[in-house]
Order: sequence, then C-alpha cells, then structure tokens
Amino acid sequence: MPVFVGVHGAWSGGWAWWRMHSLFLGKGIRFVMPTCTGLGERAHLLNPGIDLNTHIEDIVQVIEHEDLSDVVLVGHSYGGMVATGVAARVANRIRRLIYVDALLPEPGECALDLLPRVQSQGVLEAAQQKGFGWLIPPTPMPEDTPTRDLDLAATRRGPQPLHTFTSALPARDHASRLPATYVYCTRIGLYDSFGSSAARARGHSGWTFHELNATHNPHITMPERLVELLTQNIERSSNPSS
Repeated sequence: MPVFVGVHGAWSGGWAWWRMHSLFLGKGIRFVMPTCTGLGERAHLLNPGIDLNTHIEDIVQVIEHEDLSDVVLVGHSYGGMVATGVAARVANRIRRLIYVDALLPEPGECALDLLPRVQSQGVLEAAQQKGFGWLIPPTPMPEDTPTRDLDLAATRRGPQPLHTFTSALPARDHASRLPATYVYCTRIGLYDSFGSSAARARGHSGWTFHELNATHNPHITMPERLVELLTQNIERSSNPSS
C-alpha cells in the first residue's frame, strides 16, 4: 500500500490537510502531513534566509528519515514547487506525483515566473509594503471556506518567506519522468493563478489530468471528492504510461 505525503501551499501548514487525514485513515492509507520551515507550528523558525530549497529539504528529510517508499507525493498550490524539487531528489522513493491546483515548474523557474504578471507584481509590492521586504502576507481564503476552517486558519496561517517565491527550482529533471496527475480547480478566483501550470500538465504525454468544480482549496471544501480522486490513481501509479 502506498504512503501519501501532502505538501501544503503558501501561508499554510500540515494542519490544512486535517479533513483528508481522517478520510485516508478510514481507507487504511497512511497520510503524512509535514509542515515546512517557518510556517504553521514551525513559525518560530521563520527567518529571511528560508527559500524554496529549504522547503524541498524539509520534505526530503521527512521521507528519508521515515524511510518512506512507494510514496504518492501530493503538492497543493505553492506546494507543487516543493513537490517537484523533492521528486527530483528522491525519485526512487516516489510512486506518483499529484499536483492539486498547483504550480508546475521547469528547472530554473521560480513561483513568480508561473503566476500572472499582475499577481507576481502584487506579491512583491505586498512584501515591500507590509512584510518588511521579506515576507508575503497571507491572501484571503476562498469564499466557500467553511466557518470552522476559517477560524482554524485565522490562528494558524502566517506570512510566507518571499525567497520561497523568488528562488528557482534546482536544475534536476528526474521528476518529469515519474507518473503524474494534475487536478485543476475550475472555480477560479481573482486570478487564474494555475492556468498556465494546468496547460503545461495537459501537454505532458502520459499524465492524468482532471478538472474539479471547486475553488482553490478542495482539500478543505470537498475533501471526500478529492480523496476519491487521488486514491483512483493508486492503481495507475505502478504503470508509468498511465
């Protein structure tokens, strides 16, 4: 049985997967939910030097120290940047990559390269005006977020180190040879932040592509449907051409 590892998005933490965790347990599937440095319960480690490589190393260390194999690596949002870098580092431990409304970078690209230009500019301006030049303040949650989750997020979300959005994915390309799935959420907010990544995923021969009628955080707003969708890929994961 594969192990699922969730890589959360910006301003977030492992806590964001809590609804899915219980659903995976109900199916007898282990779901590991690490938190990246400087965020969530690791906010005490926040510092200006944190970048994309820091977060890649965080997840690599979890996988290696827990001796995880047959891993289904799930990256949400910014977590797609991290998951891509992790898969390149420990490709022999990864069964399948799954991107959930996530950034899909090529080596040498950073998060800001993949976002709409006006959104990237807004990120930089927010960091300068409200984040001391090195922090990105949290953006609002989708409007259909349940009240319970809004209350939880209000106490747990925190600023994102700017360098995680400006540092480039290392020049390793092993991840592109792994079986992969992309889930594109079609209820788009102010910006189509992941449209270009979704288009890139569609162009990958052999990848599985799904559209989900959801806002950006389906792990919160429709966890049952997302777990169903992700576990469908278990059978496909042993076949790189699926």
